[in-house]
Amino acid sequence: MARERRKAFEDEDYWGRPVPGFGPHDARMLIVGLAPAAHGANRTGRMFTGDRSGDWLFAALHRAGFANQPEATSRDDGLELIDCRVTSAVKCAPPDNRPKPAERKECAPFLKREIELLLPSLRCIVALGGFGWTNTLRMLDRLGFDIPVPRPKFGHDEEIVLLPDPDATSTPPRPLPLVGSYHPSQQNTFTGRLTEEMFDAVWRRARSHVG
Repeated sequence: MARERRKAFEDEDYWGRPVPGFGPHDARMLIVGLAPAAHGANRTGRMFTGDRSGDWLFAALHRAGFANQPEATSRDDGLELIDCRVTSAVKCAPPDNRPKPAERKECAPFLKREIELLLPSLRCIVALGGFGWTNTLRMLDRLGFDIPVPRPKFGHDEEIVLLPDPDATSTPPRPLPLVGSYHPSQQNTFTGRLTEEMFDAVWRRARSHVG
C-alpha cells in the first residue's frame, strides 16, 4: 500500500509498516478502530492521522476534552491524547480496507496484549464500527470477561457492561463498559449516517464512565 501513493502525497515517504497504538499507557478510555488507512496512518505512522476519519475523530475528542487540539496531520504536530488511547484490530493497511481473516488472526495477539496492559486503569472501551466491536468482544472473552450468549450486536451509541469472570485472576474485579459507534469514515459522514451530534453523544457517554 505504501508503494501505491496518492498523487497528493507522491513526494512523501510513507510509513508503510504496522501502526502502533497512540496515547497514554495508563489511559482510562480505549478506542478500537478497524485498521490503518492506506493514505492516513499507513502514510504518517500514527493512528487516524492525516485522513478525513481522523479529522472527525480528533475534533470530537477535543470537544470532549480527550485531546489537546482538534487537528492530526503528522506524528510531530503536537497532538496529545488525554486519558485516552487509540488502537486498531488490524495493524497494517489492508487492501480495499477489508481485512482478511488471516490478517485479523495475525494481529489478534497485539490487540489482546494492548487491552491487557491497559486493564489496571481502563474504565471504558469505544469500538468504532462492527469490526472493532466484534474483535474487542473476542479479545475481552480471551481476557476473562463474561460475554453474553448470543453475543451482543453492534449498534451506534449502544452500550453493554461486561463483568469479569469471578474465577479469572487476570482481570480487575470491576465491570467494563463497551460502547459502540459508527466509524467516522467518509461513507458514514458524507451520507449523514453519522452526524457530529451523534458522534459527540458517544464521547459524552464515554466521559460519564471515565469521569
